[in-house]
Amino acid sequence: MNLLITGAGRGLGYELARIAAARGHAVAACIRSAEAEGELAALAERYPGLVRIERLDVTDETQAGELAARLQAAGFALDAIVNNAGILLGRGGGIASLELDEVRRTFEVNLYGPMSVAKHLTPLMRDGRDGAKIVVHVASEAGSFAGAYGGDYPYALSKIALSMFTKQLNDELRPRGIRALAVHPGWIRTDMGGSSAPLSAAESALGIIDLIEGTTEVPAETWFVDYTGRAMPI
Repeated sequence: MNLLITGAGRGLGYELARIAAARGHAVAACIRSAEAEGELAALAERYPGLVRIERLDVTDETQAGELAARLQAAGFALDAIVNNAGILLGRGGGIASLELDEVRRTFEVNLYGPMSVAKHLTPLMRDGRDGAKIVVHVASEAGSFAGAYGGDYPYALSKIALSMFTKQLNDELRPRGIRALAVHPGWIRTDMGGSSAPLSAAESALGIIDLIEGTTEVPAETWFVDYTGRAMPI
């Protein structure tokens, strides 16, 4: 399989790229900077020909179009896209202290970014059969009516909008044999999740890769699940 993963420089994105490459999949690992450093650079050296580092700031639609052109020119057709890049801003305060600029910035990354990636990169996806090809949006239980709580307005609102977009995209792409899934990765130990989270990024990534490969089956009518494939309440 050929996978494209955004936000691949660290945390969940890096673990997704690492596990995918270890399983023999080709990975376009997307990061904002021009050159990879640290673990991702080492991963590309470990798997030459499988891991290619691509520059992509998901808030820049021009870069998304340029990336699509590069991949098409290289004959890198896609079987899966993972929109993983995300930010968490505006924590710790209520509505009275909310900075609307942080809401706008969060939507640019968490919603408009995946929309831009889908716009430019899903045309590069190979058609499948019965949902064999997949677009994964890293969502959150916070981005649901069932999991709503007072606070974290930028993040939660952007994620519930992302889930809505996932449902729409799933319906549009179904005739091509491509499905879209909103996946809650669990509370994981990353810069965003913090050190007290119960789940490692690698554990979550393993589950998501199983979803991508089809090892974990998800009913055709389901579009919001956790990393184990369990249906999430909307």
